[in-house]
Amino acid sequence: MPASSLEPAIIVIPTYNERQNLPPLLEALFALDQVPAFHVLVVDDNSPDGTGQWVTQAARERYPGRLHLLTRPGKQGLGRAYRAGFRWAFERGYATIGQMDADFSHQPRYLPAMFAALHDADLVLGSRYVPGGGVEQAWPWWRKALSRWGNFYARIILGLPVRDATGGYRLWRASLLQQLPLDQVAAVGYAFQIEMVYLAYRLGARIREVPIYFPDRKAGRSKFSLGIQIEAAWRVWWMRWHYRGWPR
Repeated sequence: MPASSLEPAIIVIPTYNERQNLPPLLEALFALDQVPAFHVLVVDDNSPDGTGQWVTQAARERYPGRLHLLTRPGKQGLGRAYRAGFRWAFERGYATIGQMDADFSHQPRYLPAMFAALHDADLVLGSRYVPGGGVEQAWPWWRKALSRWGNFYARIILGLPVRDATGGYRLWRASLLQQLPLDQVAAVGYAFQIEMVYLAYRLGARIREVPIYFPDRKAGRSKFSLGIQIEAAWRVWWMRWHYRGWPR
């Protein structure tokens, strides 16, 4: 398919206290070539560090027409932020919708390969666990083991044919994303990523994985917590039961 079939494209980036990371991230994103023209939507949960205010100014002065802001009243979880961003993009007719973190753990340099993979796919995953991918070598052993175990656990219970179901670096064809029952997606933490790829798989989507290296964030604090891990552990069983008859 020609590149025009992927345009217009937008990358949705949820934020909470990412004022330090956003300026260099956006500079790197908008400097990319060999990708279809794309916009960026920052979905900010009313960050007290001024993230939203900075985006408003940058959209006006540095990236007019390419940078957009959706502000929510408070911190409501990753899943709700993405659902709000996806709906915003649907209303404006974007053909491709991406998602990535604001902390540079999802490096912009992989986007050209991900866009290229989307030419014959409906969903492209930036994958840490296919050949050529990897994670921060300085991670403690337990963090590496937990990440791998979480993906293995989700694959076995849900029968997913992907190596990295929990990663959040993705490109979607909007035509696929619009078929998913977003109103039923219940996960608010990182289990949201598993639920979304499971729905795409059940719908028969063409899913491809592109290897990425996943480093630690450059600045700020991680949002990953024990509560998020617990939600992911039980939520996969809920998914298997709740979507057992979908799609009909």
